[in-house]
Amino acid sequence: MITLGLTDRAGRRVGLHEVNDENWRAVADVAPLDDQRRHVAALAARYLLLSSREDVWHSLAVCADGTVAGHIMWGRDDEDGSYWLGGMVIDGAQQGNGVGRAAIRTLMDWLARREDCRELRLSYHLDNAVAARLYASVGFRPTEDSSGDEVVARLPVVEGRLKP
Repeated sequence: MITLGLTDRAGRRVGLHEVNDENWRAVADVAPLDDQRRHVAALAARYLLLSSREDVWHSLAVCADGTVAGHIMWGRDDEDGSYWLGGMVIDGAQQGNGVGRAAIRTLMDWLARREDCRELRLSYHLDNAVAARLYASVGFRPTEDSSGDEVVARLPVVEGRLKP
C-alpha cells in the first residue's frame, strides 16, 4: 500500500493499492458522475485495459479505509524521463469528500521520491474546470504543450521534493 496518512473529509484513510485478484472487479466498476463522462472513461475498466495491454501505464486502486473508491494510474516517458499521472476516476458516490485530492497527493509524493524523477506531468480537457482547479491547487501549472484536446500541466521535482 502507498499512503501518506491522508484522510478524506469523512476521516477515512486514503491509500493506493496494487490492483490484484481481490480488488480488480471493484476497480473496473468505478464510474464517474454522468456529466464527467465527456472527460474520463465511463468505467475505470478502460484504464485497467490500457495498463494490462500496453507497457506504459500502471494502475492503482484508490481506497478509503480499504474500500475501493477509485482508480489512478502512472507512467514514465522514456524520451524525457518525466512521470505522468493519468486515468484518475473517483466513483461518483465517493466524490466531494477529498478522496481524489488525497489520491493525487499520495501518488505525487510517491513518484517524486523516485531517484530519477525530475518532473511530474498530467493532462486534462481544456473545459474540465474542476480538474484544472484540483491540479493547480496541488502545484501543477499548464504548459504550452497539448495532448490532443487536452492541456498538459507540469510540476518540477528537485531532489525528491515537489517544487510548485
